Amino acid sequence: MKSGFVSIVGRPNSGKSTLLNYLVGEKVSIVTKKPQTTRRIVRGIVTRPDGQIIFLDTPGIHKPIHRMNQSMMKAVREAMADTDLILLIVDASAEFGRGDEFTLELLKPLSRKKFLLLNKIDLVEKKNLLPIIDRYSKAGDFEEIIPICALSGENVDSLLSEILKYLAEGPMFYPDDQISDQPERAIAAEMIREKLIVLTEEEMPYSTAVVIDRFEEDEKLQRIFASIFVERDSQKAIVIGKAGQKLKQIGTEARKALESFFGRKVFLELHVKVKKHWRDDEEMLRSLGLE
Repeated sequence: MKSGFVSIVGRPNSGKSTLLNYLVGEKVSIVTKKPQTTRRIVRGIVTRPDGQIIFLDTPGIHKPIHRMNQSMMKAVREAMADTDLILLIVDASAEFGRGDEFTLELLKPLSRKKFLLLNKIDLVEKKNLLPIIDRYSKAGDFEEIIPICALSGENVDSLLSEILKYLAEGPMFYPDDQISDQPERAIAAEMIREKLIVLTEEEMPYSTAVVIDRFEEDEKLQRIFASIFVERDSQKAIVIGKAGQKLKQIGTEARKALESFFGRKVFLELHVKVKKHWRDDEEMLRSLGLE
């Protein structure tokens, strides 16, 4: 059989996590409409009779400001350098801009084989795809250019077949029923953060983090105690909401998602804490798996 590691890279909100979740058939990477939702590498595993592909969902490519963003971009570079194949996913419905130029420049020096995935083709008229393909063909060195819709799965099955053509023969790295290598604590923290991002104001995603303080389980009940970190008292007030209603809503939605994932009842307790400049704090970033 064939096997190998494949990085999914691209700008924020290009559809990397949506694609990974579709490929593995389960939600292993959180998805929101807000950019920079993914902060660290998430592995998804696809095993077929003819091969095993380990996909690496990466943070969106951007120019870093804080230490946290520098760590995110370091992870992207390492993922691109250490895998067998790179999938550059592009939002075909968005205008080509400086961010796309920056992304292409990052990929140019790499000797790895590369695919270009034109995502969200359901939002693009077919006649407009050819100019996009032509632009990227001239700007980058791609083995394959494949239009897809990660949300509906259009052309994704054929994408898997094309990927396997470029991988070498090799062993299975994971059991055939495993779809991710993330620890349960990490998955729980990400699920809570997803609901936090969706239910809070526009400025909140970049300045919030979730840390699992305690993680206790038995056959019937999963107990999870977590802290939500923000950088300012005003942000803490937003997360808690009037009379604690916003925090209660976040907890309720997160608990439902966690119960669906773990397949049993979940007791979830959330606390909101202020830690100034945590995005530049080495110890804090290490606790989040970002350093």
